[in-house]
Amino acid sequence: MEYVIKARNFMIILLVLLLPYLITSFQEHTEKDNNMLTERRLSTQIIIHGFLLWASMGFLIPIGILTIRLSNKEVQGRRLRIMFFIHAITQIVSVILVTAGAVLSVKNFSNTFNNMHRRLGVALYGLVLLQALSGLLRPSRGGKNRSIWFSAHWLLGTTVSLLGIINVYTGLHAYHERSSKSIRPWVIFFTAEIVCIGFLYLFQGKWEYIQKQGVVLANDQPTTTMQPTDNREVLAKQNKDSC
Repeated sequence: MEYVIKARNFMIILLVLLLPYLITSFQEHTEKDNNMLTERRLSTQIIIHGFLLWASMGFLIPIGILTIRLSNKEVQGRRLRIMFFIHAITQIVSVILVTAGAVLSVKNFSNTFNNMHRRLGVALYGLVLLQALSGLLRPSRGGKNRSIWFSAHWLLGTTVSLLGIINVYTGLHAYHERSSKSIRPWVIFFTAEIVCIGFLYLFQGKWEYIQKQGVVLANDQPTTTMQPTDNREVLAKQNKDSC
């Protein structure tokens, strides 16, 4: 019985000595798990943020520019209305996606603005809202201030598109620095997309010119004209040959 009491006391003393270590180890393990969950959730949010901004800046805005560029050759009619509708829808959706990406960034990410991607993103969001406002305030065609508005709207839209493309690249670079994951497939994919869009943008202005190169207009075709001949000269030549 005395040995049992001593063993019990020894176990109690050992448990008291090991209890702080066990509690600390449990807390560290729990904290590690929480950090892993937080990091995983943050990584998912970064991916969502990147997708939203790519869909807006890297796809919808350039598509809207291509569409409205096509509509410049249309004076009126159903095709003009369809192209304008596509342009308006793509730009509205792009503004919604940019806003969602900005809210996600402000709510979950560090807002110290200590790198180019964050500073450029804030400036870009302001330009996107300004561009949307200018689209809502457009004057009618043939109006007094239409040419001034068109120049400003085109310049602002081109600036937003170029800065948006640059910010997609800076965002990929920031993601690589944070996660150490390879971004090469995404860079190749996005670069190929931008090259295709740029080619289509340049090709639009030359397609009509290329078509005309194989067409010979009726006024340019060579024509053969018969010169009138004096009948007396013909008769004289025939008489001379008969002699």
